[in-house]
Amino acid sequence: MPSAAPEFHRDSTAPRVKQELLRQILSGELAPGARLVELKLAKEFKTSQGPVREALCELEGMELVTTAPYRGTRVRQVTVKDVREAYQVRAFLEELAGRQAATLLTGKLRPFEKAAKAVLGAAKRNDIGAYTRHDIGFHRLIVAASENRILLRTWDSLALEVHVQIRLLRDKIDLVAAQQDHWRILEALEKRNGATAGRLLRTHILNAQPAPTTC
Repeated sequence: MPSAAPEFHRDSTAPRVKQELLRQILSGELAPGARLVELKLAKEFKTSQGPVREALCELEGMELVTTAPYRGTRVRQVTVKDVREAYQVRAFLEELAGRQAATLLTGKLRPFEKAAKAVLGAAKRNDIGAYTRHDIGFHRLIVAASENRILLRTWDSLALEVHVQIRLLRDKIDLVAAQQDHWRILEALEKRNGATAGRLLRTHILNAQPAPTTC
């Protein structure tokens, strides 16, 4: 494992194992292609293989890991094509989320403003790790606010591609400039202008996708 695993107790459950593995995958501590061996993970988490097996199954369902004969379970490799496709889908999911959320958020924007301020703070510090967490948190708040369970579940399935792309862009973008769109999106949501919020979200996401020439 890339870093010391937290000490899990005997009553550890699959969700706790899943959350720690999820954190390590999305942070890049567990690199694409890294092998995940049940017995080894169980020993490191100080738990039985059952919770580990269940956690790996759930991560596979989220398309974060893959299992193949003779290769075992590994963190899924992400290609530039994968990222482009994910961002194209994400752009239209967030456009729909913005349109739906705008009618439901009157007087409920404080958590969104707090998230946007956290993104700005991380951008000013050039802290890519914190920027990634807060940026994704900001966008997830909007998707969740759409109150569309299928939309949120589909958006969550794109998590690995989103994290990978932000890490790839870490030295290529002005984080302070990139986050400015958030405030325009918030203004549209505050005015209950779903069409504008959706358009801004779609454009913001598409601008972050890999350039076609890199495919």
